[in-house]
Amino acid sequence: MRNTLGYVLFFTLLGLTASLAQQKTPPTKLVFPAKNGNITFDHTAHAKREKNDCKVCHPSPFAQDAKAPLKFRPPHKSDEDAKSSCGSCHRAGGSAFETKGNCANGKCHVRAAATKK
Repeated sequence: MRNTLGYVLFFTLLGLTASLAQQKTPPTKLVFPAKNGNITFDHTAHAKREKNDCKVCHPSPFAQDAKAPLKFRPPHKSDEDAKSSCGSCHRAGGSAFETKGNCANGKCHVRAAATKK
């Protein structure tokens, strides 16, 4: 009887551990509020570009948490030089377009359209 109870407890704990360890579905897009227009991060496109290798970005330079702060404050030059946050790729010579000259053209910051009353 003791062995049966022990096995039941063991497999119950094993099942709970496995269910907690399962990957959560990542968000398709994340929106980061910014004074000069919100930044919409297309997670799906970035993941596809990296062939779904999450380790390229997680846990460094980004925490694997949609609620974690972005930590890419203007002026962006210091983050780009440090190759931190978005500046890891979005810098001169990086693997993506650099931030310089791309602030207001819709690549990063997009202002919401004014609503008519």
